[in-house]
Amino acid sequence: MRVVADTNTVVSAFLWGGLPAEILAAARSRRISLHTSPALLAELEDVLAREKFVARIAQVGSSTVQMIAGYRALATPVRPAVIEPAVRDPDDDHVPACALGAKATLVVTRDHDLLELGTFRDIRILAAREALDLIATAAR
Repeated sequence: MRVVADTNTVVSAFLWGGLPAEILAAARSRRISLHTSPALLAELEDVLAREKFVARIAQVGSSTVQMIAGYRALATPVRPAVIEPAVRDPDDDHVPACALGAKATLVVTRDHDLLELGTFRDIRILAAREALDLIATAAR
């Protein structure tokens, strides 16, 4: 299963673990194939560099550089597709564009504007819990 994790999912996985971390664990164990784009990687770098996360990154015993390098090693970069605006917030259009470029079947996000779409050109858009259920069902 080809999957795109939105930046909020990746940040949550790195800083708080929980269900988002299970998405990354599924990629590490090769139960899914994780994909990203230059825009998603740039957004990840920007978000992790925010002052509000400095203390939490230190608490988890990592660094922004380590997190980004780890994610780059885990996720396959793809060229995003060119799409017409699809999301209420145009700043989020890079996520379905990446998913389409990756030929993904699933986007994992906490973003309400993306979740509101539900699907984009047959690509499911789900929160981590529902995504993990789908991944488990597909593995059977």
